[in-house]
Amino acid sequence: MDFSKEILKMKKEKNCVILSHFYQTADIQDIADFVGDSLQLSQVASETAADIILFCGVNFMAETAKILSPNKKVLLPEPEAGCSLADSCNVEDLKEFLKNYPDHTVVSYVNTSVGVKALTDICCTSSNAVSIIESLPENEKIVFLPDRNLGSYIKSITKRDMVVWDGACHVHEEFSVEKIIELKKKYPQAKVLAHPECKKTVLILADKTGSTAALLEFSKKDECRQFIVATESGILHQMQLASPQKTFIPAPPVDSTCGCNDCKYMKMITLEKVYNTLKNESPEVIIDFDLIEKAKKPILRMMEMSK
Repeated sequence: MDFSKEILKMKKEKNCVILSHFYQTADIQDIADFVGDSLQLSQVASETAADIILFCGVNFMAETAKILSPNKKVLLPEPEAGCSLADSCNVEDLKEFLKNYPDHTVVSYVNTSVGVKALTDICCTSSNAVSIIESLPENEKIVFLPDRNLGSYIKSITKRDMVVWDGACHVHEEFSVEKIIELKKKYPQAKVLAHPECKKTVLILADKTGSTAALLEFSKKDECRQFIVATESGILHQMQLASPQKTFIPAPPVDSTCGCNDCKYMKMITLEKVYNTLKNESPEVIIDFDLIEKAKKPILRMMEMSK
């Protein structure tokens, strides 16, 4: 069966919009209506006129879509598509942690569960994290969670008083500094692009640090012809589509046989699963209404501050 053809046919019949994160495989990105990072996809989810949102990403992203469009049917092809970063901060541990910081503003990365968002004052993404923090009063005390690398990066730029939760993404945590240096020797003209979830030792090597969308935009506009890319390898598909004349090299993790660094959760979604999900309109994302109302506030505040 030609799953792509059937999916494209069905989504029109059912008035379904398919959202794909940059880290999905190329075949899924190619059948999506919108491909983007967390902030871009959140904005689309809040504005779409579709009856069904089929989210090709991990579960916290589908939850965010449901929070922003509670009256729409939100589908996630693989409910087990979790997130190591979101899992590093659970609700009960966070409740205990926040008892030590009662006078702090809680800023949480969008890579968190709906329960964690409900304990948050403002959400952010890697696209807007620095501007969100800088928009707060200079004397504001802040708890930032859950990514220690992104938090450290924000602190280095903003110089703000921030307590940072000790969590990390398994993909961005594992890039090898030594192997990136080896690639630089092999491709001396190449520029290094790095996501701020990477360790500081990797960011020091970067010519450009930014969100996935920012790295894509930089690769389009910069005159360099070769790039070493230190983020999940799915973004290379969009980079190559936008700049076919340029060379994009995935930065390898410490332990790798293929030379690339994939998110095992993102790659759990396949075209066949997308087809079956759309056909059966299941699995559906269901969230308690009261929890949606609590989690929506920090997301809407983020989106308002990002305009």
